[in-house]
Order: sequence, then C-alpha cells, then structure tokens
Amino acid sequence: MDRIASLTEDNIHFLEQGRELLLQLSDEEFVTRPPIDMSPVADHLRHCLDFYACFLDGLDVGVIDYDARRRDPRLEKDRRYALAALETLIARLESAAEGREDRPVSVATDRSEWERGDLAWASSTLARELQFLRSHTVHHYALIAAVLKMIGLEPAADFGVAPSTLAYRKATATHHGP
Repeated sequence: MDRIASLTEDNIHFLEQGRELLLQLSDEEFVTRPPIDMSPVADHLRHCLDFYACFLDGLDVGVIDYDARRRDPRLEKDRRYALAALETLIARLESAAEGREDRPVSVATDRSEWERGDLAWASSTLARELQFLRSHTVHHYALIAAVLKMIGLEPAADFGVAPSTLAYRKATATHHGP
C-alpha cells in the first residue's frame, strides 16, 4: 500500500470510529455539556468534520484553508445530521484518495492579524496534511473520551488514542506480560 492510501485509510478509520460513537450515543448524550467548562461531544466532532471538509474542498486546487471552516450549527445540535455529514466525508475521502500521489499544497490555518497575503500560507504536502488530520482528530477524540467519562459513559478503549500509543502498548504488553 502506498503512503497516501495508508494515511487515507488511517483517517477513514478514525472517521468510522466517530460514526460508531454517534450510532451509540443518544441525542441527549451528543449535546450534554460535562460538569466542567468543556465543550460537549457535538462541538468537538463538528470541529473535526470542518477540518476534513476544508481539506477535501482544497485538495483539487492544492490550496487548503482550514480557517474557512463552515461551523454549521446543525452539526452541534442534530446527531443524525452529524452522522450524515460524517458518512459523506468518509465517502469523499475514500474517492478523493484513489490513485492520488503525494504532492505539494499550500495551507493556511489560525491566521493572526499580522499575516496578510502570502504570509498566511505555508508549504506542505498531501501526506503531511493527512498526518495532521489524523493527529488533530485523535486529539479531539481524546477530549471527547474525557467528556464521555464525565457524563457517565465509557468510550471504547482505543477511542482517542494515537496509533503510536496503541503500538507501544501492544509492544510492551507482549514483552512485559499482560
């Protein structure tokens, strides 16, 4: 398997974890705020979906603007709508990666006031952006896992855990017992 296909498969895996979570949550659990000042599952998931949409929207032209997020409020209120959006992104990502090779892209994110014009853009590659999306999603899934625990739910053991951490756990369990 080539690099882009492998990274795409990783990202699809995490999006599918999100889909499985949405299928297990009730509408109420999806939007429940934890007892501390932290966003609910819905907000974190919407944020992740926005990043994937920006990536896919800019892929063909090679210009990915993560600041151009849609921030659709329905994704934060309607679990079924979020599920449909998630499934659409999975399908888009599957078809977008087919036969695609790594190539340069321009990326903008989290612009500050001093960044204007060319200063707002950085050089990257398709592979690096897929790595970023994977890491970004795992990070927010870890926050979702914490929210789930705070509202009395138990996430899957591998939900919100980085692939490298899972590999480390597997290697150390093999060499150091259960």
